[in-house]
Amino acid sequence: MAKEQKLTVLFADVCGSTRLYETIGDTKARQTIAHCISRMTAVTHNNGGTLIKTIGDEVMVTFDSVDAAATAAMQMQTQISGALVIEGQPIAIRAGFHFGPVLLESGDVFGDTVNLAARLAAQSKAGQVLTSSDAVHRLGSQWADSIRRIDRAAVKGKREEVELWELLWQRDDLTSMAPPDPEVRQRGARTRLVLEYQGQTIDVSAKRTAVTMGRADQNDLVVNQTLVSRLHARIEHHQGRFVLSDQSTNGTYLIESDGEESFVRRDILSLHGGGFIGLGKAPESDSPEAIRYIITDQEGRD
Repeated sequence: MAKEQKLTVLFADVCGSTRLYETIGDTKARQTIAHCISRMTAVTHNNGGTLIKTIGDEVMVTFDSVDAAATAAMQMQTQISGALVIEGQPIAIRAGFHFGPVLLESGDVFGDTVNLAARLAAQSKAGQVLTSSDAVHRLGSQWADSIRRIDRAAVKGKREEVELWELLWQRDDLTSMAPPDPEVRQRGARTRLVLEYQGQTIDVSAKRTAVTMGRADQNDLVVNQTLVSRLHARIEHHQGRFVLSDQSTNGTYLIESDGEESFVRRDILSLHGGGFIGLGKAPESDSPEAIRYIITDQEGRD
């Protein structure tokens, strides 16, 4: 009988394995791929993960925590893409992971989470690790400087575009980014965004890093209007910034306190200061359908 559980699913595979057979020969290529599979399996077990199966040059593994999956992906890349050269031929892997509900049955896992993780891995390049917003939002703060949002992309099987995030594992990538200013980091940790709508008040901050808005009851802020999508938009706090991601049919409108107007549809927009948000149509400040927002620090200063 199938059992439902929330897990992080990770796929990793050896890049260019067909070419590998051509350049170093069948026997050596097979030994090399087996060696990579062995390393990836060992890394999985060392981080508390479970090997579900191997498929040719690919492993499919699961972890209870997103942090463990990120650590394993980084270690796999470090041990293979960052270190392994066979007969002058650099060996590289690519990986992708996603967090969500899966069905466990007879030692295998199934479901949309598995499909998306596989497609993230397929979309990544040699030496790259891609992940999703659902996984990023569950990563610990120690990963803040090792994650960057790189794109929104259409993924086969998904009606809406998926945000792609890259896990930076190479030291050169990490050190090429300017170190965060401690004062800016502290100020970012204090900053919060307050949403007010028809008697509801919700904070977005370093403690609560994301909220969703839409027509469906499972949203943090429910806006039951005909032009509003079930999952319309999301606001995220990331390193002191607030970013609105629209995922709707009709888009999201913004009027800032200085009168500047913006519109976003299936894209992102940074929020500043304060103003009004309209889901599906332009907001009017005196309308009960407008969502008021203001960005303050924890002491309440804007």
